[in-house]
Amino acid sequence: MILVTGATGLVGSHLLLQLITENESVIALYRDKDKIQAVKSVFEYKNHLDLFEKVQWIQGDILDIPSLEIAFQNVKEVYHCAALISFDPKDEEKLRKTNIEGTSNIVNCCIDFKINKLCYVSSIAALGDTKENEYIITEATEWNPEKLHSDYAISKYGAEMEVWRGHQEGLNCIIVNPGIIFGYGFPLQGSSTFFNATKKGNTFYTKGKIGIITVEDVVTIMVLLMKNNIMNEQFILVAENPTYENVLYWIADAMNLKKPFINTNKTLTKLTWKMDWFITKLTNRKRKFTKNLAIASHNKNSYSNDKIKEKLHYKFIEMKDYLASLSKTYY
Repeated sequence: MILVTGATGLVGSHLLLQLITENESVIALYRDKDKIQAVKSVFEYKNHLDLFEKVQWIQGDILDIPSLEIAFQNVKEVYHCAALISFDPKDEEKLRKTNIEGTSNIVNCCIDFKINKLCYVSSIAALGDTKENEYIITEATEWNPEKLHSDYAISKYGAEMEVWRGHQEGLNCIIVNPGIIFGYGFPLQGSSTFFNATKKGNTFYTKGKIGIITVEDVVTIMVLLMKNNIMNEQFILVAENPTYENVLYWIADAMNLKKPFINTNKTLTKLTWKMDWFITKLTNRKRKFTKNLAIASHNKNSYSNDKIKEKLHYKFIEMKDYLASLSKTYY
C-alpha cells in the first residue's frame, strides 16, 4: 500500500493518477473534501475518469498525529507532497509549522510504522547558494545561512533536514527538488499565474532565469526513483532554465495575445515590492510581490539536471511545446 500526502495538490493529483495507472493500491490523504473534485478533473482531463474510484481517500492532516496513525496502517511506501507555499512574510509561522513540523511528523510515522521508503517533494528554493562567479546550482551546492532566503525556502530546507534526520535513524528516503511545475489543473495557483497574467495583458518581463518542469516529468521520475534501488539521495528536477522573458513570450504566442514589452530592471522591481509592502500595510491584504520575489526575478543561476539524467537516462518533455499545449486550457 502507498500513501500520498498533499493528494489534492498539483503534484499529488497527477501522482495518484500515475500510481493508479500502474495498478498500485493508493491511500490519498486529504483535509478538505471539496478539493477532491479538482483531483477528479485531472483524471477526467487525462481520460482516466474510470480509475478515479480506485483511490482510497482518508481525511487527515500532517499536523494531526492521530489521523496520520490511521492513514499509515498497512502502508509500505510514502510520497510526501503536502506543503504550504507562500512568500508572504506574515505566513512565516505557518510555513515552519506545516513544512518542518509536518514533515517531522511524517518522518516519525515512517520510522514507527517501518516504512520501506519515503519520497519527499522539496523545492529548488531549498538548494544551496552559488559562490562569486558561479552560476550553476547542483545537489552538492552548499546552503549559505548568511545569505537572504525566503521563509518558504527556509521551511523547505528545514524539512529536508528532518528527512535526513530520519535517514540517520534508519529510514530509506529520496528527496526531489522540482523547479516551477507546470501542469493541468488548479488554475488559480502556482504556475497558473503565468497564464492568468498573460490573459490580463501583462506588459512586464525580466531576463532572470527560471527552472521549470512539467508535472508529468516530476511524478514519473518520483515513481521511477521509488521503484529503483536508489536510496538516500537528492535530485534536482528541472527540465530547462529559460528566462522569464522566454516563458512569457512562449505563452503569449500560444494564446495569440500581446507579448510583454517592458523589460523590468532591478530598480523597478525594487520599487514594486516596496509599493506592495506599503499597500499591504494600508489594506492588510496578503503580499503579492516581495523582496525575495523581486530578487528571484533577476536570477542568473541555472539548475543542473545532470544527476537525474545520468542516473535514470531520463529525457525531459520539451517545455515550449508543452506550454503551448497547456495554454489551450486557459482560453
